[in-house]
Amino acid sequence: MRKIYQSSAITLPQHAQNLLTQGHRLALIAAHLDEAGPRVVYLFTSGAPDARVELHIRLDPDRPEVPTLAHLSFAAGRFEREMRDLFGIVPLDHPLPRRLVRHFHWPRGWYPMRPDAGPAPAFGEQEGPYPFLEVEGDGVYEIPVGPVHAGLIEPGHFRFSVVGETILKLKARLWFVHRGVEKLFQGRSVAAGLPLAERISGDTAVGHALAYCLAVEEATGTEVPPEAQRARAMLLELERVHNHIADLGMLCNDVGHGILNAHAQRVREQLLRLNKDITGHRLLRGGVVPGGAALRTLPDPARLKAIGEDIREITDLALGHSTVRDRFTGTAILHPPAAREIGCLGYVARASGIPDDARVTHPFTAYGAQLDVPVHDTGDVLARFLVRAEEIDTSLALIEQFADGLQAPGAVLAPPPLPGAGRGSGVGLVEGWRGTIATRLELAPDGTLARVKPVDPSFFNWPALPVALADTIVPDFPLTNKSFNLSYAGNDL
Repeated sequence: MRKIYQSSAITLPQHAQNLLTQGHRLALIAAHLDEAGPRVVYLFTSGAPDARVELHIRLDPDRPEVPTLAHLSFAAGRFEREMRDLFGIVPLDHPLPRRLVRHFHWPRGWYPMRPDAGPAPAFGEQEGPYPFLEVEGDGVYEIPVGPVHAGLIEPGHFRFSVVGETILKLKARLWFVHRGVEKLFQGRSVAAGLPLAERISGDTAVGHALAYCLAVEEATGTEVPPEAQRARAMLLELERVHNHIADLGMLCNDVGHGILNAHAQRVREQLLRLNKDITGHRLLRGGVVPGGAALRTLPDPARLKAIGEDIREITDLALGHSTVRDRFTGTAILHPPAAREIGCLGYVARASGIPDDARVTHPFTAYGAQLDVPVHDTGDVLARFLVRAEEIDTSLALIEQFADGLQAPGAVLAPPPLPGAGRGSGVGLVEGWRGTIATRLELAPDGTLARVKPVDPSFFNWPALPVALADTIVPDFPLTNKSFNLSYAGNDL
């Protein structure tokens, strides 16, 4: 159930405080530029049972300002900085008012999400050096890494302040891959928005497509058939498995056990080929569509069972190897209080004792007893490895459950919505493989997309990486980074 309330600059902080005190979390902040002037939407969620609350605040067009909520929510402070960079809406009294999205070579006064922004201007000279915090003392030195990395990896700059091999502080500087995704959604048809949603973060095609479709369906009053919902849930778990096994193998590789990584990637290739059989695409694009799902075939239970046995053998070998287990144990600990304060999601949160999972709090179909959400509380690389290994077992059981009784090939679609159905706006909440994805959209009167705001869990989890790396040695950075495996593209839209 979604409730919408009108707020004001005076009442917004108290409304937000009340919701947070009641156990809601801030899922997103979306700025809108309506004909009547700027408007900001704050989405708070909680569950179970599923609950969504929106606070809408109308701003003065001549002075678009909002009171900051950074003192109430760490995530709010980052959303507000993003909003200022892209829309020019000022969060008053923000404790860290410097740029977040726009690097210092972006010109002042140009806000790309404004309708009068025009073409992107040429980059200029940086407005002084980036304000990295300098750590001083005997024997302290800096190691800059990136933004260009070896191999096929997205760009990000990491600045280590180190003494000996111990990391005193890490600053991650992101937003090198800004593509203007939110702007690209505007004016598209619902159908044309789907390929864009699938490409927000390429390894999360199902998760983002599903969050987008759920939002579209709420906005239009579309009732999706139960069989299609089950097919969607199956695809979501297939996406979870192929990503998890790839990362489990690469974690082993980062501690020198390359043979286990080779076997993990062999299994992932089997899963990618299975994906191609099911939807026609190795990353499962085209399986989730507005109003339903489309399948070419169903996974063979015997094939899934063999894959599951293969994965369990790989994880057992990894955890039974003293060097692997020793390198994982106690490395890059994200303590539960820090994970809660930052607002972490997904396996990063569940490895630090936070059991949140949108399949429980915001289910779009019945999951039943097969949904066993693993939680560990040590917050180290080992905990993140264990959570993901155990999630694979749960996902394989769910895939078998949801595939049972489905019909393929073919598409299962809802009938067209009735005239006047829906409310013109909608929210989709999905437990993607990295964590909860939130998408909120509004439709124009002609049915095209007026505004789409997707939020990948990486946006919430990136700030936790430097926290976990404090007092960790530099050689364990690749291992720690892979245990988080955050999306650069999902963070920077």
